[in-house]
Order: sequence, then C-alpha cells, then structure tokens
Amino acid sequence: MLSALIWIPVLGALIIAVLPPTIEASRIRQVALMFGSIALALTIALATQFDALSIGMQFQENIPWLDSLGLTYRLGVDGLSFPLLALSNFLTLVAIYCTDITVQRPKFYYALILVLNMGVTGAFLAQNLLLFFLFYELELIPLYLLIGIWGGAKRGYAATKFLIYTAFSGVLILAAFLGLTWLGGSNSFEFDPLLSQTLPLTAQIVLLGAILIGFGIKVPLFPLHTWLPDAHVEASTPISVLLAGVLLKLGTYGLIRFGLQLFPEAWAVLSPWLATWAVVSVLFGAFTAIAQTDMKKMVAYSSIAHMGYILLAAAAATPLSLLGTVFQMVSHGLISAMLFALVGVVYKKTGTRDITVLQGLLNPERGLPIIGSLMVVGVMASAGIPGMVGFISEFLIFRGSFPVFPVQTLLSMVGTGLTAVYFLLLVNRTFFGRLPDQFANLPQVPWSERAPGFVLAVLIVILGLQPGWVVRWTETTTTAMLTDFPTIAAKVLKSPSPPKILANEQLVIHN
Repeated sequence: MLSALIWIPVLGALIIAVLPPTIEASRIRQVALMFGSIALALTIALATQFDALSIGMQFQENIPWLDSLGLTYRLGVDGLSFPLLALSNFLTLVAIYCTDITVQRPKFYYALILVLNMGVTGAFLAQNLLLFFLFYELELIPLYLLIGIWGGAKRGYAATKFLIYTAFSGVLILAAFLGLTWLGGSNSFEFDPLLSQTLPLTAQIVLLGAILIGFGIKVPLFPLHTWLPDAHVEASTPISVLLAGVLLKLGTYGLIRFGLQLFPEAWAVLSPWLATWAVVSVLFGAFTAIAQTDMKKMVAYSSIAHMGYILLAAAAATPLSLLGTVFQMVSHGLISAMLFALVGVVYKKTGTRDITVLQGLLNPERGLPIIGSLMVVGVMASAGIPGMVGFISEFLIFRGSFPVFPVQTLLSMVGTGLTAVYFLLLVNRTFFGRLPDQFANLPQVPWSERAPGFVLAVLIVILGLQPGWVVRWTETTTTAMLTDFPTIAAKVLKSPSPPKILANEQLVIHN
C-alpha cells in the first residue's frame, strides 16, 4: 500500500512523458488528474484499514537496499504522518485541477507535479534517516523547475534562492543524521528514538541545533524565511497551493519527528528558547503581513506567522499541544490553499494583486461576488473564527501550551488578533467600496474555477464542526510520543507530571 502511494505518481509521470507530442493539453491534464485521483483513493483505502488506537508504525515495508551504507527501503505510517499524507494527496489533486488548461509545455509540467508528489509522500513515509533525506532532496528538483519555468517575471531569482536555501537545509539535516548515527555507535540509519540517549547532552544539543536550523528553513521561521515570499509571488497559483499547503509541512513534520522524537532531552533544555523563537516568528510574520500591498505576499507572510504556532506547541510538548501541531498543519494546509487559489482567480480576472488598486470586487453585478464571498470565508478561518478549522487548531495549541509557557502563549495569541487586522485590510480594500471603471464588467468566473474554493471551504467548515475526524487519527500517536521519557512540560515546570486537565480536555475534543 505505501509503496503504491509513492510509485503510482511516478508511473503517471512516465506515461505522460511518453505521450505523443501532438496530444492536446487537456488530455494530458486528464491523465494527471487520473493518477492524482488514484493516489487519493489509495489514501482513503488506507484510512479504512488504519488502526487509530495503535501507537506504532503501520503497514510497514522493509526491503534491504544498500546495507553497507545503512540505507534500507523502510516505510511506515502513524498518526503523525497519515493526516499529512492525506493532505498532500488531496492538495496535489487540487493543484492539478487549478492549472490553466493553456499551460505551456504541459507534459513536462504535469510530470513534475506528480514527481513532486512522490517525493513528499516518500518523505512522510520514510523510516530510514537516509531514505528520508533522499526523498527530502528529491522534491527540490521538480519544485525548482516548476517555479523557474512557469513562474513570473523574476522566476529565475526566486527559484535559485529557494534552491540555495533548501539545499543548505538538506546539508544541515544530513549532517545531524550522520552525527547521530556515528556518535551513537550505530551501523544503520534506521529511525530509532533511543539512539540519542547514549550521547552526552552537549552533543545532543549540537545535533538538535542542526535539525532546528535545517527544518526551520523549510518551515520557514524568522530569520530563515526570506525565500518564501519571493517563491510565492513568482510561482503560479497551483504551485503556491502546493508550496503553502504541503511543502512547508515537511519542515514542521521534521521538527517533531526528527527533533522532538530523536532528541527529547536536548529538546527539553532548548524548549524555552524555541517558544521564544516561535513568538518572534509569529509577530514578525503578522506585522510584516500588515505592511504588504500584494495579496500573495500578504498570504505568504501569514504562513510564516501560522507556522510559528506549531513551533510554540512543539516546544511545550504536552499531549494537547502536540495534538494541536498536527491539527494546525492540516488546518493551515487547507486554508492557505484556499486563499492562494482565490487570489489566483482574482489575478487572472483583473491582472493585478495590488490591494491599493483593487476595489469593489464584491459588486454583485459586475465584480467577483462568489470569489469575494469565498475569500471572506477563508479570511475568517485563518483568523480563528469559531466554527471553522482554524479556531480548533489554535485553541488546541494555545490551551496545550499555556500551562508550560504562559507568557509566550499570550504573545502568540496577539498574532491571532493581527491576523484579523491584515486580512480585514485585504478584504476591505479589495472587495468593498466602489468598483473602478477599469474593472467594470470583469469576465465571468466559470464554476470550474470556483469549484476548488467551494470544496476547500466545505472542508474547512466541516472539520471546524467535527474536529474529531482528524483528532482520532492522531491522538494516540502524539500522546505516545511523550510516554517514553518525562514530559517536556513536566521538566520545564519541574513537576512530576503534566496537568491532568489536559488529558481530560483531549477526550472532550475527541468526543
């Protein structure tokens, strides 16, 4: 099952590559949609067999590969990786669907998206450190080309900057993996949370530092973030959907899987600093978003702020906060994908993303009223309005983090208020007021272009009303992460156990 999820997109890319050069772009798109749908269907089939109460890896595959190097083809999925796997396959299908049917070099384009999906899927499933690194680096190539070939005017600069930053991220991660294995005296790169316990605390902190910076670039966290706004502005709409909705989650997933799980003792020592780093990233992203006039840049900086919440919750490392990290990854993936898809429609119909130029697009007769209404829904979800998925994820994070880091949590909550500020500025300036003559009688938006926004909006509301549909897959895994060593919260608070109320609240959310 897991290998099929990795290699079916590759098969789709190969089939697309050998299609006749004269084939229509619409046919190529249909082939890509078919293979994306197969991957999503397999994920749903996996969900029917997934045991939500199991604390270990499920559907494991272990095939010897390069034993002399300690590299094996070992796959597995648990409650941390499964929701992200489902999110990745769903948003890949959305990105393919959102692609303009007139895209240039369609065979190469759709093949790259499917290869990108393969790399991300492999990274979420890999249970060998070197195997994870290979998949982590593999996804750089298609994303670099997708930005560099189909991007905007400064696509070469943005793609090169992305490649340099993320390649340096990979170097740091590989160095940490090599150091952990060699210093730990292991002959294998198999994922083993007990491997770091043989190392002195100083060595653990150094290796964890490399992990934090490496994945901090990918998240991205301040001040390692500068590649993200450029990449988003120059990338096409479908690639922005994947970049914000899926690719950033590799960074937060790596922080939890390879930071918290592999170096629990060092994580406990650095956790107050990590919480402070999260606050800085949240506030910087929020204040910078307020200053933007480009709709895409504003959404990009909002991603920096919302990713900071995940670092805060991971630093607190209580059962409830860790549950919140996974929910926030899913929540942000859906919301950011929706916002970028809608911004793409606005840009396509008006030719600009400048909020100082746009105005009155909610006009029911000559504007974009449906797109404007969906944008309001996305903005409300991002601001954490109750009844939507953003509220649940932020509540879990703040409630789970407050007993451990009350000051940092309160400061991060300011970021939620600032989210309402900059997105209200966007909506007020762009969709309300009098529609300028230059935007009068805009082209109609067909239902095919509205569909992604509607589907994402429905999911955002449904998961906001039924959070247990996500929580049930994750709760057992995130709780088990803290059972093999004293809880980080207990260490920071110097108490024998974390507050019992957290476990009770988990059950309330689950039910």
